[in-house]
Amino acid sequence: MAIRLLRALVAGCALLASLPLAAQSYPGRDNQGADEAGDARPQSARRVSIDPYVEAAQVFVWQFEPFDETLTYTQLAAGLDATVTGRRNGGSVSLRYERNIGYGDDSIDSDTLTGLARGYATIVPNAVTIEAGALASRTRVDAGGSNVFNPITGDDATSETYSGFIGPNVAARVGDAQITGHYRLGYTRVEAPDFVTAGGTAVDVFDESVTHSAQVRAGTQPGEPFPVGIGVGAGYFQEDVDNLDQRVVDAYWRSDVSIPVTPTLAVVGGLGYETVEVSSRDAVRDAAGNPVIGPDGRFVTDEGSPRVIAFEADGLIWDVGVVWRPSRRTQLQATFGHRYDSETFYGSFTWQPDSRTNFGIGVYDSITGFGGRLNNALAALPTDFQVVRDPITGDIVGCVTSLDGAGCLDGVLGSIRSSVFRGRGVSAAYSRKVGRMVAAIGAGYDRRKFIGAPGTVLAAADGVIDESYYVTGSVSGPVGRRGGFTVASYANWFDSGSLFDGDVFVLGSSAAYRHQLTRGLSARAAVALNYLDSELTDADIKTASALVGLRYDF
Repeated sequence: MAIRLLRALVAGCALLASLPLAAQSYPGRDNQGADEAGDARPQSARRVSIDPYVEAAQVFVWQFEPFDETLTYTQLAAGLDATVTGRRNGGSVSLRYERNIGYGDDSIDSDTLTGLARGYATIVPNAVTIEAGALASRTRVDAGGSNVFNPITGDDATSETYSGFIGPNVAARVGDAQITGHYRLGYTRVEAPDFVTAGGTAVDVFDESVTHSAQVRAGTQPGEPFPVGIGVGAGYFQEDVDNLDQRVVDAYWRSDVSIPVTPTLAVVGGLGYETVEVSSRDAVRDAAGNPVIGPDGRFVTDEGSPRVIAFEADGLIWDVGVVWRPSRRTQLQATFGHRYDSETFYGSFTWQPDSRTNFGIGVYDSITGFGGRLNNALAALPTDFQVVRDPITGDIVGCVTSLDGAGCLDGVLGSIRSSVFRGRGVSAAYSRKVGRMVAAIGAGYDRRKFIGAPGTVLAAADGVIDESYYVTGSVSGPVGRRGGFTVASYANWFDSGSLFDGDVFVLGSSAAYRHQLTRGLSARAAVALNYLDSELTDADIKTASALVGLRYDF
């Protein structure tokens, strides 16, 4: 089901990128704080790039710790990289199917679909825009619930994550008031192996969830007609997590005001009312009172048990902040306030000094499940991007590279516990085109405090804090008239807050070269080094990999 949904969403993004419609951007605060949809922006000229390809390669993996072993694989792959931008539509798709055939008793065959898609199209010019995004990612999960990029081809600890969203943005002008709104329907699924902690406790890994997110606002700009800008809006978010029938409901209304201080600086503030509720059911218990584990390795939900409240907040919300726009290429928004019965801070900064440089920072604070957090991150991605893939495994690594926005998914995939959480963090990305080369670097921090209902099996997760840190970088460019190279590195740290779990550190670096032999046909070569240190394993995992092969671009 997840794969079918992903394929449909990716196809939908590709379709959106091909429609002869007009693009429009609709700013506005999402009910999840700093996460924003609507990166679509008008383009001055239409650009189309569609590159389907097939590959055949031989992969050699030398694992020299914790034991010495050499594995050999034949790798067959087919994929599509496409980008379309124009005045009426835009989108990017990177989709890859890969089959690894292992040789030897310890080799593990694998079939993997990985991809990232983000697109938009205007249905009614200056009024209705449809946006969509999808992700398929292969990562490595361990018994601590950590989810890091996969350093080993065919590793039996591999997990697969599928996520996507689709929905309309609307805008209308009524007199001096601008009315904007959006709705997003999202779905996320994780397919992971069964795990238990060192103490023998089952790890309740996230299964799947459905999200609904809606927001509407009506407001005026300063001077149109009042000296200050005023607005009123409302939002609704709901995520239904399959594990133990967890549910997050967050509904609010708010009024806001924007007071210009200078032509480039404004003080903003808002006041409203919000109700938030997190609830779940308990697991089925055996005769001894122990929770029952299903064949999928997850707790079996007791559908007849009462719904138990894990967290609720009901009352006034407020925030104050500043918006600084010294030019159309630079914008800062910083906000401090009260939400979720506590202080909150979120904001963003974007800087595009020229057409070759982009820098962005986002600070977020929200209560969601794993699926809701991933859907929000997908919605915040730019629609014109290039993914960085591991040249050996083909997996998507780190942040997307773009001169039209910034986006990283490392911290989002950091923990796949099923429990709902309050997530706070910061993500930053920088990309720069130097001559014909493109360099990019991303870094971030993600903190999740999990919420579990008392008297249920999730009570053990209540208050547990998982933290993820990451940094990733890449440089790519041409070599002569027929060659091209890519060098990429990444590092991920995962700190578990559970006494039974362990911390994880992953470090990797790779280099790849591609040389065109004839029209459409090119030769490929790549090397990679990867290191994984997990407190839950008896020894570190260190591998060196190499690949040689051919690629044909249609």
